[in-house]
Amino acid sequence: MQERKIFSKTVWINDALQPATVGFADGVITAIHFEKIADAEDVGDAILMPGLIDVHVHVNEPGRTEWEGFETATQAAAAGGTTTIIDMPLNASPVTTTLAAFQQKLESSKGKLNVNVGFYAGLVPGNVPYLEELLQSGVVGIKCFLTHSGIDEFPNVTEKDLDEAMPIIAKYNLPLLAHCELYDEEVASDFENHPTSYQHYLASRPKKWENDAIHLMIRMCRKHNCPVHIVHVASAEALAQIEAAKKEGLPITAETCTQYIYFTAEEIPDAKTIYKCAPPIREKANNEELKLAFRSGVLDFMTTDHSPAPPSTKEIETGNLKKAWGGIAGIQFLLNGSWTALKDTLSIEKFIPLVTSKPAEFIKAHQKGTIEIGKDADFVIWNPEESAVISEEDIHFRYKISPYIGQKLSGIVLETIVNGETVYKNKSIKTKNKGQWLLQK
Repeated sequence: MQERKIFSKTVWINDALQPATVGFADGVITAIHFEKIADAEDVGDAILMPGLIDVHVHVNEPGRTEWEGFETATQAAAAGGTTTIIDMPLNASPVTTTLAAFQQKLESSKGKLNVNVGFYAGLVPGNVPYLEELLQSGVVGIKCFLTHSGIDEFPNVTEKDLDEAMPIIAKYNLPLLAHCELYDEEVASDFENHPTSYQHYLASRPKKWENDAIHLMIRMCRKHNCPVHIVHVASAEALAQIEAAKKEGLPITAETCTQYIYFTAEEIPDAKTIYKCAPPIREKANNEELKLAFRSGVLDFMTTDHSPAPPSTKEIETGNLKKAWGGIAGIQFLLNGSWTALKDTLSIEKFIPLVTSKPAEFIKAHQKGTIEIGKDADFVIWNPEESAVISEEDIHFRYKISPYIGQKLSGIVLETIVNGETVYKNKSIKTKNKGQWLLQK
């Protein structure tokens, strides 16, 4: 393949934005020149940087493709500048808790990948005997829930399950990802009698649930020396114990998601189920603390926890928050949603690693996340200064249901390049099926 060369005044190389020409061919970066080369395409001031990596996505295929599937999820990812996603083990049917189920998921994804896709396997009660073969199969980590997942086929684990599983996971030095909420029946929220009230929903899943669950996972991490990753941190009260665990030297990492720093509980109307996720979006003061946790390094990177559902499952017409599926469709807004939320807190130089090199390091994707000769030619070209109001027509995931519709977001994606091929440009998908499996070696 002929080498393509792109010049920008702002290329993200060596942890700095600087003028450079990047050459690539056959899906790999072949040259870097810190000047404009005569035959290079000039994208001006637009930022050229590694494609984003979203390590928390629910694709739902096979088995629940009426919710989403590889084709639409990866199109939406590309439209948002994301070039690699990691798919969660639940919401698919069968859930990815056996080798046979994982192989079925791989088979179902063939011919549908518009960005690169890696996979987690799941830990549920009773599947510890299957963990070893799953860990050897190429998954990049194991996911568990400490409370009901919303999917009956994917029950939550107990401390006993963790004691059995964590020594096995630790052998492979892969992370155990935990949804950290510990259910407490004593919560007096009266949500039952106010099923459309967001404030009652918020009260039904208090910060204490998160705090207690994170405390448990830190204790188990210390006990087994197993890498632990806390997904979608929403309670700022938990940040201090995560920070203390890191200072202790425990192998702990943590993320939050775009929705937890972009939206605030005070602004969410009743009966608007598009905002429902678990843990819930919390108050503005809480969310400001989450933003600051990126400055201190307590939170490691950004994700979306993209978890779409059909209108009926999302209870769009009824507005019943109690019955509605608890997930937000947001895979397309990792870049512009997160940048809009963080641009007053972090410099762009501090922001870029949160969506590129740091998640790449987390999943041990050594070929991705930075612009270096020999690494994969996954890029996004975008303008952080421009903004646009998101419309339904902009949406590339399956259902045009999302709280980001109508929001004015900073950061316009001009082009997304996956394995050296332009997948998205000028608001449309240009080529399909250019993504590859990302399997742990």
